Amino acid sequence: MMIIYPAIDLRGGQVVRLQGGDPNAQTTFSTDPLATAQKWRDAGATWLHMVNLDGAFGDTNSNLDVLSQVAQTELSIQFGGGIRSLHDVETALKLGAKRVVIGTLAVQQPDVIRDAIAQFGADAICVGIDGRDQFVMTHGWKEKSPYTIFEFGHMMRERGAIHALFTDVSRDGYLGGVNFDDTIALATQTGLRVIASGGVNSLNNLRELAKVGVIGGAIIGMALYKGIFSLQEALEVIQNVG
Repeated sequence: MMIIYPAIDLRGGQVVRLQGGDPNAQTTFSTDPLATAQKWRDAGATWLHMVNLDGAFGDTNSNLDVLSQVAQTELSIQFGGGIRSLHDVETALKLGAKRVVIGTLAVQQPDVIRDAIAQFGADAICVGIDGRDQFVMTHGWKEKSPYTIFEFGHMMRERGAIHALFTDVSRDGYLGGVNFDDTIALATQTGLRVIASGGVNSLNNLRELAKVGVIGGAIIGMALYKGIFSLQEALEVIQNVG
């Protein structure tokens, strides 16, 4: 069954959402990440997707104290943002993350995925594939890599990756709907268990993703925080399809 991941994006220790990854287009939804995590847990979440935006933007706040606190809720945490070494992966896992997202580092050093999987196991590693116009973006979505999302997906699968997080950065935070074509094509062409991210704006988005049968999950941010639908409704949709 497809997993629903409520998103907790952290900046300066607060829960925020950005539009298109723009640090100047920020909305703050909570000053208490732990309370937000507990809210999603109580609503039925089993996983959270937590992003350290400070790390992604190269700022000094690592938000690792928040990771440690939220890990106490017994939610499974997928953690990313600013992961620049295997040591960073190890630190996040020791602090309670169940899976760590590696993005820019994997583009710069593709073999690091093979090394990470050898050290921590395939289930503990998720490749972050951030795309704009089908090209992989790096460094907080600011720089364009030479790889298409499909080329990079194949590279990662060849190195043993199972999980991948695909974000259409042009849609993230805008509630414009999921990029179904690229998300589904990435999953079917590479065999990766792709988690869809960016633009989820309706229960029908989730229903259509779940119907395909090859999508590993969906990350929901703005739609939940703006109350377009509830987490309970999202979970019910997935259960009915499954």
